[in-house]
Amino acid sequence: MKVLFATSECAPLVKTGGLGDVSAALPPAIAALGHEVMLLMPAYADMPLQGRITGWFPVPAEGPWPAAQLLRVDRGEGVPLLLLACPQLYARSGPPYADAAGVEHPDNALRFGLLSRVAALIGTPRSPCGWTADIVHANDWPTALAPLYLRQWRDAAGAADRSRIAASMVTVHNLAFQGVVPMDWASRLGIGGAYLGVHDGAEFWGKLSMMKAGLQFADAITTVSPTYAREIQTPELGFGLDGVLRTRADRLQGILNGIDTDIWNPLRDPLIEAPFSADRLAGKAACKAALRRTLGLAEDDKRMLFGLVGRFTEQKGIDWVIAGAERLVCQGGQLAILGSGDRALETALRALAQKHPQHVRVTVGFDEALAHQIEAGSDSFLMPSRFEPCGLNQMYSQAYGTPPVVTPTGGLADSVTDAAAPGGGGTGFVMQGGSQAAFDEAVARALACWKDTPDTWRRLQRNGMQRDFGWPASARAYVRAYTGILPGADADPQGAPALSYKAGTAAAEY
Repeated sequence: MKVLFATSECAPLVKTGGLGDVSAALPPAIAALGHEVMLLMPAYADMPLQGRITGWFPVPAEGPWPAAQLLRVDRGEGVPLLLLACPQLYARSGPPYADAAGVEHPDNALRFGLLSRVAALIGTPRSPCGWTADIVHANDWPTALAPLYLRQWRDAAGAADRSRIAASMVTVHNLAFQGVVPMDWASRLGIGGAYLGVHDGAEFWGKLSMMKAGLQFADAITTVSPTYAREIQTPELGFGLDGVLRTRADRLQGILNGIDTDIWNPLRDPLIEAPFSADRLAGKAACKAALRRTLGLAEDDKRMLFGLVGRFTEQKGIDWVIAGAERLVCQGGQLAILGSGDRALETALRALAQKHPQHVRVTVGFDEALAHQIEAGSDSFLMPSRFEPCGLNQMYSQAYGTPPVVTPTGGLADSVTDAAAPGGGGTGFVMQGGSQAAFDEAVARALACWKDTPDTWRRLQRNGMQRDFGWPASARAYVRAYTGILPGADADPQGAPALSYKAGTAAAEY
């Protein structure tokens, strides 16, 4: 099977969130199962390329589309990288979607429309790179027009040619971001009027939604955890697209993300003070002592150290952490926090650290080594997200013997078992809902367990460290989903291949 993985970011080249990590890890895991995988992304400015260019393919200008080039880069990991080079669209400083001041680029529709179109072309006999995909796997709104283009071309093709056009999948990493642009972009992007309906097309409240296009026209839809697949079918977390997702529920599946167990492994992590494992936990105490020295926290054996690494936003529950910090410190806790985000939350966290210099340390920005050191040196990890499609830090935490405090949402619910669960298989502390009171109660339980029942705490650590969060299981699930939509599979009346799984019930509501 030949799979094109189309994405707007891939670590370590470009990363703003979990999509970058998934793009780096999932394609090689699929290739390791014996499939031919290529990864497509834009050639942004100042990207630190590693590997050698082994091919150059022109993408001619056509209509509104500027001329571009595809550069094939072989990085020695079994997944060639196809870089879409178009300097007028991608050679800009700053993050992928906005300028240095955080203002979104006004031509993002064209920038990521071109990325989607080239991804779709690679799934047709018109492929510009001499390689044709069987499956085009789009990820989030920046590539979500690819399924629409493929459906449009499939509908226009003769019966004999339809099987030569790739099937499509779109993965929702975070439905809150949808790529909504003015409707007048539709004609400029080559989208036919038949694909712009309110109920069965890409229109979203009078505008064009790239994400909705992917959801409407992909042959399969996946999300990054089973619970999130259910949550996005509700008004609370569907962000206006819950009706579309309920209608297409038979095409929807949640597959839990994995983590890179070569990078996130406390036995082999070169960034931490000492190695340790589920059977040899002594090194974790050395990591805690080193983290305290690095941050200037008081070295008090009677105090429990909580870690947090992430974006400072209300979605991540940072306001609950701030409001609960006084109680946490008074009850014998310390805080090691790393991240950035909302300026008001950054200011509040800095004020908290100034008030409790021996027990609270806040580092604004990102430091990969410090992130590893916080995971290894903390006793518990705080991740009280209001919603979390998947999340990775709760998995890193369990791998490092750092039982997490989490909300029962998305991938957090799918990957953390509460300490009070029957059978003694707990790995962390699951809040009883999403509220300040629930956060405070879970933190108090963690503190009490750490202080009063060390044997229970060690069992939590070992349970988490013995879990397998590697990518192979996720990769196998994606391959099964690909197989169900391969060209030539039994087709529905609209020409879309039929899936071999179901994950919900359909409802014609919008």
